[in-house]
Amino acid sequence: MKTNLWPLKLAALPLAVLLSACNPAPTPVAEPAAPIIQNEQVRFAPGHPQLALLSQSAAVAATSLKIDMPAKLVWNEENTQRIYAPFAGRVVAIHSDVGQTVNPGSVLAQLASPDFGMAQSDTSKAQAEARLTERTLQRQRELFSAGIVARKDLEQAEADHARAQAELDRAHARTKLYGSQGTVNQSLALNASIHGVVVERNINPGQELRPDLTGPGVPALFVVTDPSYLWIQIDAREAELAVATPGATFEITSPSLPGQLFTGTVVAVSDYIDPLTRTIKIRGLVANPQRLLKAEMLVTARFERKFNEGTVVPASAVQLIGTKHTAFVMTQDGVFERRTVDIVFESPKEVILRDGIKVGESVVVENSLLLSRLLRIAEEEARAPVNTKPAAIKTEAKEQAAK
Repeated sequence: MKTNLWPLKLAALPLAVLLSACNPAPTPVAEPAAPIIQNEQVRFAPGHPQLALLSQSAAVAATSLKIDMPAKLVWNEENTQRIYAPFAGRVVAIHSDVGQTVNPGSVLAQLASPDFGMAQSDTSKAQAEARLTERTLQRQRELFSAGIVARKDLEQAEADHARAQAELDRAHARTKLYGSQGTVNQSLALNASIHGVVVERNINPGQELRPDLTGPGVPALFVVTDPSYLWIQIDAREAELAVATPGATFEITSPSLPGQLFTGTVVAVSDYIDPLTRTIKIRGLVANPQRLLKAEMLVTARFERKFNEGTVVPASAVQLIGTKHTAFVMTQDGVFERRTVDIVFESPKEVILRDGIKVGESVVVENSLLLSRLLRIAEEEARAPVNTKPAAIKTEAKEQAAK
């Protein structure tokens, strides 16, 4: 059975009309007054909602500025030895490992090398040849004194002995360089020539080594260095060269060692700019007596630059418009003025200004682009003909003021 609902609906209609008449209409919210723009000033009405978006900071006198530069720690190459195999051979014994302290002459590994045996054999042959020519020369001198041989025979013997002695010196110096004692045993020792710590080992027992496997990109068999002093490679911008001069000191911080500061000294500054990064390479020396710092560690080098004049403002307060740097200053409550500033030095966080802003003045550090946009809209509207001003410009200015 169907129920007819129309009588109920018609009865409820007068009730709905009565209830709607009892509820008053919502009060319309008044739109905030549009800011007044005059010359280079933007004036907001008191309590305007956009004032809460314009964060400010007071300009302070420039005395010194901390400048952070990215850097990397590496081994001190003046106290580092990278050891390669001078002859082909097979590893028969390893005497040192990573972390061990070694002295000049310490044997790191022993190789069996037929090629080194040939060098030892050449030295032995040169010794025998030198002894033979020496006896021949002595005999020629005795015969020449007795008038039996001519002078040219004596001179020939002297020349032969000189050549044999030179060959002996060459062969002996070659084998002595690698620790040979004059015998032919094909045993080649890899020795350390400096005092330090073995920080890298790339050699295994029984490994076959070849002398041509050296050069860039090929790891050394052993790396011995003094880790108590490290080099630091700093990437500096052109504007930062005034503080990164040879002899300048700086602080070093690392995210892996929070709260700890280390000091370094600039040793050398390169004479060219890296074409890829547009930075200048700076090398420094860092004391590391406790060996907390490690090679290849990424750190920050912090320099301090002194200033005798100028004002400091946050970097976010300065805008580049065309070829000029500008900033907004709050001259009165709700009144902001755009000024052209002259930059002395610029860092990622702070900017040093020569003029344009005085110490103590309040500069806009957040949402200053909003003020620039309002000025730009006003300039475009002023340049447009009186009867042909685009409605879009007025609408955009109204929307900006209402936000």
